[in-house]
Amino acid sequence: MTGATGRNLALAVVIAAYMLSFFHRFAPAGVAQDLASAFGTTAASLGVLAATYFYVYALVQIPTGILVDTVGPRHTLLGGGLLAAAGSALFALAPDLSVAMIGRTVTGLGVAVVFVAMLKLIALWYPENRFASMVGLAMLLGNAGSMLAGTPLAALSAATSWRTAFLATAAISLALVVATWFLVREAPREGRPRFDRTAILEGLLTVLRNRLTWPAVFVNFGLCGSFFAFGGLWATPYLMSVHELSRIDAANHISLLFAGFACGCLAIGTLSDRIGRRKPVLVATGAACVAIWLVWLSGVRMPLAASLVLFALMGVTTAAFTLSWACVKEVNPPHLSGMSTSVVNMGGFVSASILQPVVGLIMDHGWDGTTVAGVRQYVPDTFTPALALLVAVAVSGVIAGSLLRETRCRNVWRPA
Repeated sequence: MTGATGRNLALAVVIAAYMLSFFHRFAPAGVAQDLASAFGTTAASLGVLAATYFYVYALVQIPTGILVDTVGPRHTLLGGGLLAAAGSALFALAPDLSVAMIGRTVTGLGVAVVFVAMLKLIALWYPENRFASMVGLAMLLGNAGSMLAGTPLAALSAATSWRTAFLATAAISLALVVATWFLVREAPREGRPRFDRTAILEGLLTVLRNRLTWPAVFVNFGLCGSFFAFGGLWATPYLMSVHELSRIDAANHISLLFAGFACGCLAIGTLSDRIGRRKPVLVATGAACVAIWLVWLSGVRMPLAASLVLFALMGVTTAAFTLSWACVKEVNPPHLSGMSTSVVNMGGFVSASILQPVVGLIMDHGWDGTTVAGVRQYVPDTFTPALALLVAVAVSGVIAGSLLRETRCRNVWRPA
């Protein structure tokens, strides 16, 4: 890829694929009622359906890092895009829950490669002193995909159907594959290392044996996992049942949650860099997030405008966990920054993959047998123990943050 215009255009294609990955991550929340009606699911089954994305995403993070260094980010993106298109189409056409789970799993496998490939291409195409700003911009734009999973998806599903919406995402995935083929090129200076199994294993063990790695992992597990579980599936049913909101009003809350998160990613990272501190920023904003969680746990009714503002603030403060990537990078060898951030990134996805079905099991346990048009209806009290679990997990993330090593925004790793 040569020329600034060409690089920027190619990066726009990759960011669009990143937006699509965020859309798929949170889409079940926007169509939760539709899925429950189409497949006659229990809450636990719906949780497993949503969580299949997180299972595969967590599993392939480290292999993806190896893949972009061997076959290259362009071919990794091409293969991922084809899988994402196939998975989305299969999900849209699924006749039953089992096929839908397969479709969501294939979709997760396809979009899971985008983030790491995007970081690789930014590193290849742009000067080192622009890397952080380009990644921040990419994350801000990528999070726009999660906003599309709120009100726009709910409105499109109401106007057509949820199946049509996911067929449309399959078509978009194919269009991005074509754009990647013609526009994305790896820099000529790209020198792909030989696949060295021993070096990869030694690097991974170095990261895992470092006790300073693990607080960052559990920050992600706590704050990111609870956010993904709630925003990715259960927030819409919660708002409709406990706060008696319409589907569109609930979807508006989800869109604001993700909009707040997108802005928080950029704002919190910038604040941390400017004051030269990681730990106090993470702990303070994480504690504010927990305080908002406690409001939802109380079930207190409030004006619509107040709940919208709180959802936006919850998104902003949840972004505290994004500092965990910087924290872990700065306590591990610089040449293992990709490996260390991949390990921490897995924490949030492992957490979400566990929490989504467990929350569903808790809700099924409290179900009183009421159904409407074949869809289980959960009374407000059913959500209390489920949200209590999410709050406890979020609190654990803040506690883990208090155990982080303060790096003052520089690498402090020293060999043993």
